[in-house]
Amino acid sequence: MTPEVVFRGVQPGNLVGPLLSQFLWLPIPMGAMLADQRFHTTQPGSDSMTHFDEWLAIQRGQAAGPDAFDPTPRYLRSMRDMGQWVHVDALYQAYLCACLILLGMKTPLDPGLPPVTSRTQAGFVEFGGPHILTLVTEVATRALKATWYQKWLVHRRLRPEVFAARVHQRLTGKADYPLNLEILNSGAAAAVFSRTGSYLLPMAFPEGCPSHPSYTAGHATVAGACVTLLKAFFDENFVIPHPVVPDADGLSLLPYNGPALTVRNELDKVANNVGIGRNMAGVHYRSDNQESLLLGERVALQMLAEQKACHNQRFTCTLTTFDGKTITV
Repeated sequence: MTPEVVFRGVQPGNLVGPLLSQFLWLPIPMGAMLADQRFHTTQPGSDSMTHFDEWLAIQRGQAAGPDAFDPTPRYLRSMRDMGQWVHVDALYQAYLCACLILLGMKTPLDPGLPPVTSRTQAGFVEFGGPHILTLVTEVATRALKATWYQKWLVHRRLRPEVFAARVHQRLTGKADYPLNLEILNSGAAAAVFSRTGSYLLPMAFPEGCPSHPSYTAGHATVAGACVTLLKAFFDENFVIPHPVVPDADGLSLLPYNGPALTVRNELDKVANNVGIGRNMAGVHYRSDNQESLLLGERVALQMLAEQKACHNQRFTCTLTTFDGKTITV
């Protein structure tokens, strides 16, 4: 683990090109509209819950203060930006937008699907835009149900803000929680204390973490499911044309010059961007993201198998899983 990879996913494609996926920067074709991806982020340094009284009040249900917004819309260009993006996104928004972008750039479908293998058939109701867009929504719903079962009936893992509060209470001598010395003696704890005067985890969200358990992560499970579906329907080896990067201020997009960015790598990347973005905000652990992507992948593969049984045409779709295996449904 190095500074260069600590905020990237573990799949090889996450190491190719910029940290963020093209699907978070490129304009989104929505019918007759072309939606720009600049958004209102929060001001630098606007951390919350860094004092114990404030932390305790939030735990007891006190209404949180407002976000400190930057008045200028910007493209994603920092960890704080990514944390705010996943604060207010529509959960499967990134993958719905990715699907629209892929359709808009006329990305080839998977070679095993009927619109590719047939000389007389085009995709629409089946294996076309309406079909694919509908399934992105369907699989997101299934993934969310799967993760809620894991959260409440299996794991019930405490959120990072609560774990950090136990570290704070232990290091300030107010409680004796049985915590690993590696955490108590870490440079991270000391660095936070030197900046805020407490060992609490500085939170990007004024209201802190959601009130449901940390593991598995809803955003990451949905990410794994939706991205798996898109990799199954589109040719994952297609190279993204005209990639971009934002300028340092996030005010404009510039041409990207670097290694080729494929559909597979950029889809894997956007899934990790969203999941790790929740980590950046302070509401999840790294393992929440990594394992939840795999849960979502399983949900999507099961749904694809069910879909295949509902069609008269013989077809296949091939994709690369998050652990690097090539599978054919």
